[in-house]
Amino acid sequence: MGEELGVSDEVLWSQVVNGDGDAFGVLFDRHHDRVWRHALKVLSVPHVAEDVTAVVFYEAWRRRANVRVVNESILPWLLVTANNTLRNHVRQQRRYRHFLNQLPPPQDAADIADGIAEADESRIKSSALRKAFAKLRSPERDVLTLCVIEGLGSKEAAVALGVADGTVKSRLHRAKSRLGTLYSQVVHEQEPDAQAILGRRTS
Repeated sequence: MGEELGVSDEVLWSQVVNGDGDAFGVLFDRHHDRVWRHALKVLSVPHVAEDVTAVVFYEAWRRRANVRVVNESILPWLLVTANNTLRNHVRQQRRYRHFLNQLPPPQDAADIADGIAEADESRIKSSALRKAFAKLRSPERDVLTLCVIEGLGSKEAAVALGVADGTVKSRLHRAKSRLGTLYSQVVHEQEPDAQAILGRRTS
């Protein structure tokens, strides 16, 4: 197993396709944290992110003959699969999320410390970005995940997504624009809460 740590994903995955569980274990250890961090960015709940990560690797094993390797790495495929799993999770939790959205904003406090106000403002912005990202269509989420979050080039992302290089570039441009629009809409919907925070900072 130790000798396999320096072997590329592509070589290890050829062994996985033939049913090598040890090779799969090496790849699990290699990419688990990256997949988990991505899920955590979207969900903001560590134990749920871990559940999503487990599903992703289960799917990788189950569909191992169909996994795309990009630049000798299976990480792009794992991240796209994570997005699909996250979308399904969000759908399943729609009622719960609706309930949370109905909760009233925190009570204002006249003597709240500036540090607490800044933390609240950061929380609002992070929450708005997560909600905006969740509202994107699947292709938009995938291209942003690969090109923006993970820093892949358009050619590598194109291989992972199974589309043309030009399609990735145009899709990325539209995805960034749509994310900005959705973010503004979410912030506007949270306006009372945001204004209360900002008001405390400027008063």
